[in-house]
Amino acid sequence: MSNPYTPLPSTTVLHDGRQMTLRRLGSDDANALLHFGEQLPQDDWLYLENDLRAVDVVKRLTNAHGADHWRQIVACEGTTIAAYASVRMLTGRSSHVANVQLIVGEAWRRNGLGRVMGQVVFAEAQHLHASKVVAEMLEAQRSGQAIFARLGFRIEGTLRGHARDRFGNRHNVVVMATLLN
Repeated sequence: MSNPYTPLPSTTVLHDGRQMTLRRLGSDDANALLHFGEQLPQDDWLYLENDLRAVDVVKRLTNAHGADHWRQIVACEGTTIAAYASVRMLTGRSSHVANVQLIVGEAWRRNGLGRVMGQVVFAEAQHLHASKVVAEMLEAQRSGQAIFARLGFRIEGTLRGHARDRFGNRHNVVVMATLLN
């Protein structure tokens, strides 16, 4: 898939008419990102890699806002963060690979925001000169898989019992990827 690079900030209109600003995460976004994390449904906390309710985690993320190999994007309605996404270049023998994450707040789901954020992180991966983009998610996250499938990602494999939720239960992880030209 070929996406022209769109510099941030930019705006988009969701299916329900709400206007969102898409921009990079900034060092002053800690409180808004914590609030976003606290508003996520309890079920989301079973599988998220980063606990956005934890001050130390959010501080680490906002402190890394200027990293050369990492882009963090938020979608905002006013000062409220509605979605968080990141694309991070891996190192060593995988230095051509970008790993992406995407989290959409419950009140903004099923309005096209996940698709838009997926397109933005895909474009950011291209801008970082990635030649492969990988997304990992729980097997049960069908809507996330659908977002990335529409972007040209395909399932490369399933890691059995690879993730543990906050209660210690094991879950399968689906690895989806796409190659870039």
